[in-house]
Amino acid sequence: MAILHTDIPTRSQVDALLTARNPNSASLYLPTDPASTGEAERVELKNLTGEALEQLRAAGADKDAVGELADHLADLGDDEAFFRYQARSLAVFATPTSITTFRLPNHLRAAVEVSDRFHLKPLLRSITFPNTALVLALAQHSVRLLEVLPELDPVTIEVPGMPSDIDSAVGRAFPADRSPIRRLQADEGKKVRIRQFARQVDRALRPVLRGDVPLILAATEPLQSIFRSVSGAPELAPVGLTGNPEESTDRELASAARSVLDDLHADRLRELHELFDLRTGQGRAVSDIADVARHATMGAVDTVFVDIDNTTTGVIDEAGAVDFEPAGASTYGLQDEIARRVWLTGGQVLAVRRDDIPAGGEIAAILRYAP
Repeated sequence: MAILHTDIPTRSQVDALLTARNPNSASLYLPTDPASTGEAERVELKNLTGEALEQLRAAGADKDAVGELADHLADLGDDEAFFRYQARSLAVFATPTSITTFRLPNHLRAAVEVSDRFHLKPLLRSITFPNTALVLALAQHSVRLLEVLPELDPVTIEVPGMPSDIDSAVGRAFPADRSPIRRLQADEGKKVRIRQFARQVDRALRPVLRGDVPLILAATEPLQSIFRSVSGAPELAPVGLTGNPEESTDRELASAARSVLDDLHADRLRELHELFDLRTGQGRAVSDIADVARHATMGAVDTVFVDIDNTTTGVIDEAGAVDFEPAGASTYGLQDEIARRVWLTGGQVLAVRRDDIPAGGEIAAILRYAP
């Protein structure tokens, strides 16, 4: 199994790219193969570079600026070591003065866009639905935390202060005798110990949890239910893995966790589609690109769905009015600009395939309030 080498952008990195402005900005996306030597990918980058430079020259860009941009992209294409360690797609954002790359786990189409801003809609796909998860394998006699990544073996995370088992954490339970009353007391005492143990595990976990990465619990009952009752971690997924995690390898737990991730993503999309249908009846949902652009400019969009594979070009003015124009260095992807405005006004951006967009269009938005 080939290893994916990924660089998932942080929110601050996305913010920086969304607000960057340079009249000679090139955005390039190319499929990559983690098992490849990188030669085919370097050839594809060279071809996309040629397209970008041709667009800039046709738009009358400064000759020196074009040359500096070409140098950045040529240097990247000459880096054999870099191309030997790839994921499924490579995103490249270049100007005459800088170049930024991200290796992404998503399958993206080859594309090149030249404008005064970067084309980020495909990049947003990598953060729309998390491809990673943490798995808490919790049993009375062992505790381990695993990081699950796409197509990689899971990694054990050492957690400071994490108890190793229930006995060392809260001591041994008193034994039960044959008396029904004594057995009842012993059962209740066991639950008390498990709750104490679960609280210690929860406290140790808090510093290592990340808000954008789900925590999937693998535990048997009653430990599964008791941990959920004492943990307030918002990252804890509502569905966990059943069965004794001590009887499963790390790889088996990771495989099961990936299925849970898929279900979480599907549930989230279904809930948002239902919300879109509800808001449509309330006059708080739109799917026409001009309407979405206007509401996005006003900061009225709560959630926007954008098609990562298709682009409508033009410009959007400061009031949100759309002017549809042919692709060129003076225009940009309208869906991309709408996503930028929604993101920067605190809205949620979902970069998805067309089949996942409500109303079957290229864009759809749920509004914060009725127009």
